[in-house]
Amino acid sequence: MPYSASPDSLAGQARRLYIEELVKGLVSLVQACMDGARAIYDKPSEHAAAQRRRELVHGLMAGAQNWHRAMVGGLRQALLQGGFSVSRPGDLPPPGSGRDALTLVPDDTIELEIVTSRLALAIMDRASWEFADLRSRIAHLEGRAEIDPHDMLRAHVLARVAFDGWRTAGLTLEGWRELQAVLHDEFALLVEEAYHEANRWLVERGVLPEVDLRPFIRRSRTHPAALQGWQGGGIGGGGPATGPEGAGAGMGRPSAPGPGFSQWSGGGAGRVGDETRLMTRSTPLARSREHAEAVLGRLNRLIGRHVPEFAGSTRPGGGARAPAPVSPGLARAIDTAQIGLRQRLSSTLHGDAAATAPVLLEELHQRKQALKKAAATPEERATIEIVALLFQSILTEERIPAGVRVWFARLQMPVLRVAVSEPDFFATIDHPARRLIDRMGACVMGFDTGGTASSSEALDKEIKRIVQVVEAYPDTGRRVFQTVLVEFEKFLEHYFSTANEATKRGVSLAQQVEQRETMAIQYTIELRRMLNEVPVQEGVRQFLFHVWADVLATTAVRYGGQGEQTKAMKRAAADLIWSASAKVTREERAEVIRRLPLLLKSLREGMVSAGMDAARQDEHIQQLNNSLAAAFTAKTAVIPDERLRELMERLETLEELLPDAADVDIDEAMVLDLSGHQNSELEVVLDGGSMPAPAMVAWARELQVGSWYMLDRGGHNEPVQLAWHGMHKQLSLFVTPQGRCVLFQQHRLASYLQAGLMLPAQEEALTVRATRSALAKLDVDASRLLN
Repeated sequence: MPYSASPDSLAGQARRLYIEELVKGLVSLVQACMDGARAIYDKPSEHAAAQRRRELVHGLMAGAQNWHRAMVGGLRQALLQGGFSVSRPGDLPPPGSGRDALTLVPDDTIELEIVTSRLALAIMDRASWEFADLRSRIAHLEGRAEIDPHDMLRAHVLARVAFDGWRTAGLTLEGWRELQAVLHDEFALLVEEAYHEANRWLVERGVLPEVDLRPFIRRSRTHPAALQGWQGGGIGGGGPATGPEGAGAGMGRPSAPGPGFSQWSGGGAGRVGDETRLMTRSTPLARSREHAEAVLGRLNRLIGRHVPEFAGSTRPGGGARAPAPVSPGLARAIDTAQIGLRQRLSSTLHGDAAATAPVLLEELHQRKQALKKAAATPEERATIEIVALLFQSILTEERIPAGVRVWFARLQMPVLRVAVSEPDFFATIDHPARRLIDRMGACVMGFDTGGTASSSEALDKEIKRIVQVVEAYPDTGRRVFQTVLVEFEKFLEHYFSTANEATKRGVSLAQQVEQRETMAIQYTIELRRMLNEVPVQEGVRQFLFHVWADVLATTAVRYGGQGEQTKAMKRAAADLIWSASAKVTREERAEVIRRLPLLLKSLREGMVSAGMDAARQDEHIQQLNNSLAAAFTAKTAVIPDERLRELMERLETLEELLPDAADVDIDEAMVLDLSGHQNSELEVVLDGGSMPAPAMVAWARELQVGSWYMLDRGGHNEPVQLAWHGMHKQLSLFVTPQGRCVLFQQHRLASYLQAGLMLPAQEEALTVRATRSALAKLDVDASRLLN
């Protein structure tokens, strides 16, 4: 065995738990791959591609059971051997085997190595942190510096098992390539969960508890189509083990799936698995926060190992270390660097060529060396290096426009001053300096049709103003960052409605939609109050509540509550109420007949103004005719003249009686049909997605104005920017780079988020990505912290 540990040791039991977790997830993984293959096949494609995809779907339907069985067997073998420690026929020669070992390698062997290497890289790209912690714990238990190159815990072992099983099941290399993105995602998620469970189990048993257990939200691996009778067996084929302590159970039994395995040849909803995973997890904003906190935690642990003074940036109890003043020498050096940067970079503000990343990085590198010489403590030198690495990543972000990149560069010294004096800059993602950089980055890292990053003049000016304010108050610490962050949020509220040419027309239209819907609800509420004790025929009552309230709202938005057109619509409502009341005399009936043509004309004009088509108008007019006929036969109650006059007076002053708009919720029940708002400038999303879970509705409310997303709609996937939220965030407007406006009601937006039809363009905030980049460089050379 490659590791010097028995299966009964803690290390051996942890390995078995890891394999058990993999096996438990294989059923859902195979089903998700089948769903993914069907989804790919459903997409439009050329004939040759469609043929390959059809063969992939048919191959999976026929071979899924064998693929699953082969993977379970391969994992059992890996558990017994500890990994692929012995070369097999067709394997590439091991590295460093010498010139004498050179042989001709078959093409399919090279392809195998390429495919499995790519899968292993995809797994480690997602699960590297969990693996690093697990590797440390296992090596500690076994008294070694590193686990073996072919240890079963390494991702390439599972990758080999997965692809060997694929070929054993009769599936092709071409099919694997076609499904590669799905395979990578599914295996990466599965391995991350398995690593986490093994880490959790070891921490519970006191193995290196100081290596923090990372925040982790387990996704539901139970696929809806996998509940039809067959449950994947454990390593021994007899169901999952009760825990690592039962390591000896079933080791020699063959793996035999039960009779319910016929599900693999059945149908399945293409994206049900993805949508179910979203529904069963916490909000993505919460998961993003947990991910960011894990990144910061790893940064603090890494630095603490090399700079003991820095280890105090967070106390053992979790609180931040007390702020410490910047040493006098470093404070003077920061001031000097700030002045020098301001003078050096001022020449770049009118020439984008001079604001390229290499120019900025070279300038900042020179300043960094001077700052390190002025630093008084190892902690200050480490902080200088980390902040420099953060800004190195930020300034090489291609999606930041060149003109804005200069202002981000000028933030480095103020951020350094805060990072040295306020250690919680490295301990919490909520520090206002981080939040400011993330918010500005999210707004400017957009998309355009020209292939180069760009931003508007108004946004550039606001970012310039913010940086200059921060520079002007160097001794206020986080307070100045918090102040300008609030100001930036307020700026965004007005920017998209007044200053951004691509969005202000769409925002104006969306505001009109919201105003109309809000007023329609207000009119409905007040009309119900007015007619609560009035004997109005039910057909007329429903027409007033569901049709005429919208007509009144539309007219009031266009012409004002006291406009002549609005007053005409109110008189039509009063005439309709009077006409539908009982007519017991010949004179009253004659008066109704005389007024009827003008009343019907007014009713049709109102419905046309509200965007109603002719067929629905005819339907409503027919129903009203029936109500008026009932009035002629005196089958309805009589409304006293005094009551009628009171109703007319209240209609004339209806706006004064309306409930406060802030108390009106435009929810799914009230907004039954927004189709009347569709036009060439505004697309209202009326379909797509399913009933959203509460977490998805919460996510929809958490989206931040200015952020970019990818919208999958109508067969197209395109970038959109959130430009506006309405009252209570019941309506949200997104705008494409070309200026096309897309309006969502809250629950519809939540449905799109749940179905994966609307996804954040940035999976990580700018500073989180920069921190990960810094970690990668420090992993390679941590000595730079003190040099």
